[in-house]
Amino acid sequence: MPAMPPPIADERAGLKEYVAAQQYAFKAIAFGLTDEQARSAPSVSSLSIGGLIKHVTNCQKGWMERVAAAPELTESDKRPMEEQAGDYGDEFVMRDDETLAQILAAFDAQNAETIRLIETSDLGAAVPVPPGVPWFPKDLQAWSVRWVIFHIIEELARHAGQGDIIRESIDGATLYELLAGLEDWEPTPWLTPWGKEAVS
Repeated sequence: MPAMPPPIADERAGLKEYVAAQQYAFKAIAFGLTDEQARSAPSVSSLSIGGLIKHVTNCQKGWMERVAAAPELTESDKRPMEEQAGDYGDEFVMRDDETLAQILAAFDAQNAETIRLIETSDLGAAVPVPPGVPWFPKDLQAWSVRWVIFHIIEELARHAGQGDIIRESIDGATLYELLAGLEDWEPTPWLTPWGKEAVS
């Protein structure tokens, strides 16, 4: 995948390509990491690469379940907030019994489902605002599917930025050299793909 989304012809294509680009950033951020590195929290934050990928997988899952259920609430959103909060317990943590390969496989599956729903859903359909969630608006009945997809872009981009910092703290790798390594670009004097020798 190129480092930037391709030109777009319409709104749906734009939403799809920008979501896909942000999803792909996590593949680059995780490129070449061992399970131990993916589990590590090398910065002042307690976040890890593995934990971030788990979170964005679950974040997409929750929002896309809302899109699929629209205009009804999901069964999950009908539960008491205390019960829902319990689900978030280890969402940001890559446990010792989890591997990066497993986490990435779950991420890939959810990415595909997110893209499928972007391609097939009515962008103007009403997605109900779940009641009782402290950070959701209290004076709004519903968002549109379009709004939800923009929100997914926001969530993915925010956490990809955190992932950039964490990855650089692990081994010094930055996004463009990771993309170049992931896609096996040829080295140039100004960009060395991660894992290749520099050229002069």
